[in-house]
Amino acid sequence: MLKEKIKETFGKITLTGNSDCCSEECCSPDTSPKQELKERIKERYGKIALSGNSDSCCMPECCSSDSSPKQSSVAIGYDDKILETIPQSSILDLGCGAPLNFAKLEEGETIVDLGSGAGIDAFLASKQVKYSGKVIGIDFTDDMLEKARKAARENGFSNVEFRKGDIENKIPIEDNSANVAISNCVINLTTNKVKAFKEVYRILKKGGKGRMVISDLVTSKEVQSDTVNSEDWCSCIDGALTRQNYIQSIRDAGFQNIEILDEKLYLNEGKTKDRKITSLVIRTETD
Repeated sequence: MLKEKIKETFGKITLTGNSDCCSEECCSPDTSPKQELKERIKERYGKIALSGNSDSCCMPECCSSDSSPKQSSVAIGYDDKILETIPQSSILDLGCGAPLNFAKLEEGETIVDLGSGAGIDAFLASKQVKYSGKVIGIDFTDDMLEKARKAARENGFSNVEFRKGDIENKIPIEDNSANVAISNCVINLTTNKVKAFKEVYRILKKGGKGRMVISDLVTSKEVQSDTVNSEDWCSCIDGALTRQNYIQSIRDAGFQNIEILDEKLYLNEGKTKDRKITSLVIRTETD
């Protein structure tokens, strides 16, 4: 039933633009196909929070079946020694890159981690901005938030907090208040990329004082509405845009000077219905 509703929804809209699906006046959040997809995502990542993602693997081209989440994280760019300095419970191997390697965070900055999960990037960022700075993690999965908050509390990360929020709707951050937004393989889970990027733009400081550095997946060919699979969407595959459409989504939200800083193969065509999936690290800034 969920798959059919997703097909119906995405047969009417594009994945790149604003959707006219299901306004508040015409249907309730409980019946929206998009909301059902979000609930599926929450369920999937809630289970990962509880299980520790022990069966996880990183980029399919580079890790073996016995890789731990930490080993897989190192394979996609994280530093093994630095990972030792943060709560090990936060390392779940849910990313597709290491955006903090390119973010050049400065002491005293305010950082927002979009889709913060168990807190790996938030904890790493906190060490860079130090106690004069602040890191705010945003996630909409209760079990992930509980896991991250517990790790912060038990390990003395007093400059980190985690808030519940949906990055497509209203990120619980004030306008024009953050220096940097980071994200690791999360935007592709959203059903409206432009709307999500507009929210990110809203919370960042303007006049070139705000920047976004994210890791995400793009595809050589976007999935057709009649082949959308909810499990593949939850795995960051079926929601992926082409590189051109992904960059255009960022531009449509108001960002300037968009740069691709890193690029790696994630999945080749033989494993994803003749679509190549690529991991990018992208940097951009406010006008």
